Amino acid sequence: MGRGGVAAFYGLFWLISFVLGQMPDPIGPRADLFVEGARTTLLLTLISGAFGLGVGALVGLARTSHLWLLRLPASLFIWVIRGTPLLVQLLFVYNALPAILESMGLNVQLNEFSSAVLALALNVGAYNAEVIRAGLQAVPRGQNEAARSLGLSGTQTMVTVVMPQALRIVTPPLVNNMVALLKDSSLASSISLLELTLAGSRVSSETFLPIPVLTTVAAVYLTLTTVMTLFTDQLERRLKVVSR
Repeated sequence: MGRGGVAAFYGLFWLISFVLGQMPDPIGPRADLFVEGARTTLLLTLISGAFGLGVGALVGLARTSHLWLLRLPASLFIWVIRGTPLLVQLLFVYNALPAILESMGLNVQLNEFSSAVLALALNVGAYNAEVIRAGLQAVPRGQNEAARSLGLSGTQTMVTVVMPQALRIVTPPLVNNMVALLKDSSLASSISLLELTLAGSRVSSETFLPIPVLTTVAAVYLTLTTVMTLFTDQLERRLKVVSR
């Protein structure tokens, strides 16, 4: 995201904290809780989004492979992830996965944050994989054939010819997946991770004032998604300029 992006988000959270702190009860006295939840939401989104991009790239490439030993597991992974609810996946990773790993002799402890990162990364990775697969297949076959006729290997053709062209195609849907991931991260409240939604739920349960609390939560989500969209739109424009 760069230093400019980090500075912008620091400024954004300062602004959110200042605005919420000026609001009347029940928001103002609990502004720090909302800001902490928003920070966790953004951090969860960025980390799981980065891992999800890596998962999507690997699985997407496997889906386009000529080897069925690569295509079959990739297709099975996408089928399972896209065919089950994200909420179930979060609960499975948090409650069931450690027990499964322990039965295999692996003592792996997953806290709320790491469980949420893993579940969200796998989920968005499956959707990213289909986007990347479609982008790779959208590059005209003649581009591949021309590169091979010039003596480039299959790997060189993919890296230097196919992928740069596919990048322009897949960037907009990958951006949409990232924004959707930020909103989907609210489901992490189901495993007691103190992100923005759970922070709002706790304040609402404590004060019995759901309307101002939920309105505030929605406004903070809208602010985060708007700023993230501005950065991703700028990235799209830069990629278009570079590709000319």
